[in-house]
Amino acid sequence: MLPLWIALQFLSSLPIRLPGMPEPEQLGRSLLFYPLVGLLFGLILWALNILLAGAPLLLHAALLLSVWVLLSGALHLDGLADSADAWLGGFGDRERTLTIMKDPRSGPIAVVTLVLVLLLKFAALLALIEQGQGLVLIIVPLLGRAALLGLFLTTPYVRAGGLGQALADHLPRKAGWWVLAASALACWLIAGSNAVIATAISLAVFVWLRRVIMRRLGGSTGDTAGALLELLEMGVLVGLALV
Repeated sequence: MLPLWIALQFLSSLPIRLPGMPEPEQLGRSLLFYPLVGLLFGLILWALNILLAGAPLLLHAALLLSVWVLLSGALHLDGLADSADAWLGGFGDRERTLTIMKDPRSGPIAVVTLVLVLLLKFAALLALIEQGQGLVLIIVPLLGRAALLGLFLTTPYVRAGGLGQALADHLPRKAGWWVLAASALACWLIAGSNAVIATAISLAVFVWLRRVIMRRLGGSTGDTAGALLELLEMGVLVGLALV
């Protein structure tokens, strides 16, 4: 169970405390539980959506989005902000892009990117609530965190040392592919045809963003992983709201 607790501590703001620094092998295995953390987030959001039935729609969507952000402690939004600054300020240069990503300060492009992504998520949530598509709330966080596993399975990690390198080096790859397949099956069992559409959108966004990351950096970082998750979730929500 330790890899699950590691995944929960890293990906969520839930009060999980580990007794000490885990072994690298346990860190790598924790990636296998990322989709399960996403499923947990989705079930929390789905239950909250039911509890908020009858609330004003704007407030309903705002509360759902707020809890969504708080569950992860805005971890992935931070990665999105850093990546947005680096992509603009890096001027196509790999080393400059990596250097800017390490800067904790956020520039105007980061702020604008965060506002636009959150605005689109809010508008899509509002539309999905009006359509009565509450089950979507379960599968989108699951797909987002499954995408993180997929990124580590398919993409080199470019920052030597640190947590990300341990994750990449000790990930059980064969088991990882089985977890991805099980995640897709779980989505389809939960949401039926909507899951098919959501999975297709997820795959398209994943392939495109991975190509962009590889072209600029030759691999991924923690920040680009967070950016990919946020943009993928946004894309799936918007796509489902428009169907």
